[in-house]
Amino acid sequence: MLKLCLNTYAFTMMMMMIELLSSVPIQANDNLRVAYEWKEIDFKYANAEQRWMAIENFEFKPNNVIPFGIEVYRTRLFVTLPRWRSGVPASLAYLDLNVSSTKSPTLVPYPSWAAHSMNELEPELVSPFRIRADRCGRLWVLDSRIDGVLLDTKVYGPAQLLVYDLHNDNLLRRHIFPLKQVKEKSFFANLAVEDGECENTYAYAGDLGNPGLVVYSWRRDESWRVHHNYFHPDPLAGNYSIGSVEFQWDDGLYGLALSKAQSDGYATLYFHPLSSTMEFAVNTMILRNKTLATTGQIYREFKILGSRGPNAQAGASFLDQLTGVLFYALPNLNAVACWKTSNRAYTIKSQGRVYMSPVEMVFPSDVKVDDQDRLWVLSNRLQDFIYGELFPNSVNFRILTAHVKDAIENTACDIKTKPLPEIINKLGDILNTVTNPTSKTGSKSKASSISINCGLIIAIFGSLSLS
Repeated sequence: MLKLCLNTYAFTMMMMMIELLSSVPIQANDNLRVAYEWKEIDFKYANAEQRWMAIENFEFKPNNVIPFGIEVYRTRLFVTLPRWRSGVPASLAYLDLNVSSTKSPTLVPYPSWAAHSMNELEPELVSPFRIRADRCGRLWVLDSRIDGVLLDTKVYGPAQLLVYDLHNDNLLRRHIFPLKQVKEKSFFANLAVEDGECENTYAYAGDLGNPGLVVYSWRRDESWRVHHNYFHPDPLAGNYSIGSVEFQWDDGLYGLALSKAQSDGYATLYFHPLSSTMEFAVNTMILRNKTLATTGQIYREFKILGSRGPNAQAGASFLDQLTGVLFYALPNLNAVACWKTSNRAYTIKSQGRVYMSPVEMVFPSDVKVDDQDRLWVLSNRLQDFIYGELFPNSVNFRILTAHVKDAIENTACDIKTKPLPEIINKLGDILNTVTNPTSKTGSKSKASSISINCGLIIAIFGSLSLS
């Protein structure tokens, strides 16, 4: 009887698992389309003569200009163009989404050409890497203030946050990080903005060079630095192989993404170092409390979610608050992936591939979702720009897009796909209990335990098949 029950249980479990798992999508439709592409970036000068003069004076070197971060607000798509090398005439610009006459539009400097003048002792904009438009009509710009990141480096001061009014493009506020919040090797390259209340907005700036997080309060107009071991890179995840380029990076805190505000007004910040395959999370209630956040008492408030698997170092990330889906770039895999935050498990199987291409998605540099729930992804062949060269006769930069629901269709993140019942995640424990009972009260108790568990599992799977 015992052997028959076990065989019946095993067979029933196997058949039900096959039936359940066969309905779970395992790959995406790769639904993103290329909206814009460039061989080289060009700017909108007043006339052709001014453009030619800029080139002759080495103020504009097209082969040294590379897009890095993006943001969409209404009819404008903003692009950051950090000053990795000399010859970048404007480090922040935009294109008009209503103009569809070309897939390679010239970019308009933002907020003006004057804001990018490097002849000033303290230029307004030096070298921003990441930007974020909030729901209050403000554009937050995280400026590293480092000119010539790769060559002939000049530092204009500590990193700064610039906030512009997107209704009139006026500068609303400039916050320079205090010296005590900027460490040796600090490099601020990512930004998240918590805008549940316009007058009580918080910005989070990630330091990848000397791992840490700077929190800025709009209401208080002050910032503080938060430390945690989870911000640091994994020494076993520093190897990269993209295209034909192999290299090692030890970058720390990088991806930052905020959930929708909960009933108490706070959100969850999902984060990861660049050189890591792990994902972490923390409630912003901890970060927004300056007194608490700057003490050593918050260590256990940070949570480990899980691993993305081998070679799955993640870059920029963004959370779509409508669907609760977290998107993130996977530069080593030429891909963008996703995870549904309502899923309790953060495993390889619970994550979905949104788009993968060894041509169109070589080094996905930024990921955003706009207020119309469209996903936008920028790829820029950064590894070739840094360690080799970009060829002006080839397409080097692309911006891809799709509506979120189309992007996640037939993936593990599809909002039409129900997560597997919790019982599935516990089958290993149940099976271990059935086949290896630990009761010491004798064979009768063992048999009873097996019989109860066997009947329970078969009943559960029977109910699942009817649901």
